[in-house]
Amino acid sequence: MFDYFYGQSGEMFSYFRVPKILFRDIKFKDLFTDAKTLYGILLDRMGLSVKNGWLDEQGRVYIIFPVQEVMDALGCADNKATKLFRELEKFGLIERKRRGLGKPNLIYVKNFADPRFRNREKNGSGAADSAQPETAKSRGNKTEWNKTERSEPDPFSSDAEDEPDERTRLEAYFMQSLEVDLLLRVCPDEEDTIYQIVDLLVDTCSTKRKLLRVAGDDKPAEVVRSRFMKLNADHIRFVLKCLAESTAPVRNMKQYLLAALYNAPTTMQLYYQNQTNHDLSNRG
Repeated sequence: MFDYFYGQSGEMFSYFRVPKILFRDIKFKDLFTDAKTLYGILLDRMGLSVKNGWLDEQGRVYIIFPVQEVMDALGCADNKATKLFRELEKFGLIERKRRGLGKPNLIYVKNFADPRFRNREKNGSGAADSAQPETAKSRGNKTEWNKTERSEPDPFSSDAEDEPDERTRLEAYFMQSLEVDLLLRVCPDEEDTIYQIVDLLVDTCSTKRKLLRVAGDDKPAEVVRSRFMKLNADHIRFVLKCLAESTAPVRNMKQYLLAALYNAPTTMQLYYQNQTNHDLSNRG
């Protein structure tokens, strides 16, 4: 049984600060509550980035917060975490910059508060000023997630280790062979998943391992690599379709995609043939 709070004991915790304006302003009424919570978590990360001097060439603060960390923080699945990021982008609350080559996106948390909200906050009648991130020192944040970002190399540092040429070549190959530009136009809502697939293919085909675990079996890496190099845009659209139609929760998105991509060349034809036969039988 938990104890009561006495006096100032409620201040013993560290908190994620979610701007009240996200709940009070009508323009944010359709924003998911979980997305508002995620915005508060991203603001919390901003303080650490400021402390560490994580600025781009234009002096803008950025953070790194992969989808997996959203899943861990909110206890949600990959699809929901991706959807929350898109929600925040739709409302203009964040901007993501893709780096490719298996690197996590840079995230710019947008400052949406205008001066009138800041003034109201100072007068005690509003809370938009809470959109201004505190520094890590003043907040005294104790979350374990801070360790993750602190260990990340600065993406804009000239000392950062360059990616191998093999990865660059593979990414260029898959971007062309999978017709990624076309896929993004045809399936705009699947942008994150499409890029996740490209990164997964690059990671898999550039690995030095002799065996790769796919669909519960250890397969020779060369066999997996050979099959992946033959994938095209139709296979990716088929995988996206299967993912959208799946009713069971996906516990490990990476393993799911790995198996789906590996099996796509053999299962796609059977799937569409079965669908055609079903349609013909219904007509008869």
